[in-house]
Amino acid sequence: MQQFMTKVMQNEGYKVDPQSQQDVKYEVAKSLGVPLKPGSNGDLTTEQAGKVGGAIGGSMVREMVRMAQESLSKR
Repeated sequence: MQQFMTKVMQNEGYKVDPQSQQDVKYEVAKSLGVPLKPGSNGDLTTEQAGKVGGAIGGSMVREMVRMAQESLSKR
């Protein structure tokens, strides 16, 4: 799943270091103006956390749907 997330987020234009793939969430957060930092983020609102997770998860879901449609069209 990590490799899939890495590929998808690279395709979205984010820099992803293969050695620290989880760091992409900080790139996404920065682009969205969310002050995500390593360690405790208890000061984030639910909305802020959802923006970051939603951007990553949404991109992954879109790619999975695209892959499924492509697979079905080949049948």
